[in-house]
Amino acid sequence: MASSMNGMFPGQQPSGAHPVGGPPGPAQPSFPGTAPRVQGNNTLVDELEASFEACFSSLVSQDYVNGTDQEEIRTGVDQCIQKFLDVARQTECFFLQKRLQLSVQKPEQVLKEDVSDLRNELQRKELLVQKHLAKLHHWHQVLEDVSGQHRKPTDLPPPGPLAFLEQASASLPPAPLKPS
Repeated sequence: MASSMNGMFPGQQPSGAHPVGGPPGPAQPSFPGTAPRVQGNNTLVDELEASFEACFSSLVSQDYVNGTDQEEIRTGVDQCIQKFLDVARQTECFFLQKRLQLSVQKPEQVLKEDVSDLRNELQRKELLVQKHLAKLHHWHQVLEDVSGQHRKPTDLPPPGPLAFLEQASASLPPAPLKPS
């Protein structure tokens, strides 16, 4: 597997990779504490880091801060960002190739990872369902408490289909008796 990581680590040149610029200069300053880059011995990780540093430094460079030509500034920043995106795509392609090699050489490993991912997703969703059920139970309880406070025990209608009529007729005065 170590040989299949060719091009990712220092001292290895990726197949088909395009080296990024040389040592940092006025157009590509380095961050403090970073080692100067040696041309011709860059890896994808080094290229990605260098292009990110170039993007960042182009945004904070004094040349751009003091510059008056907005179009020139925009073009420079766009070029740095495009370079970063290109190297990011190369890096993604590298990892996709390694993933493809792994799936061909060890398909059971890929299946194990997929099963593990699915189990983790099921656990996460189960916890989410439990959380929502707890909230539902809480609000159901609050609703019952609120509805119970608005009714007094004497106001509760008696059970039965004619409960409303019985309650209404109870508040009416008694009807006079007719002589028969």
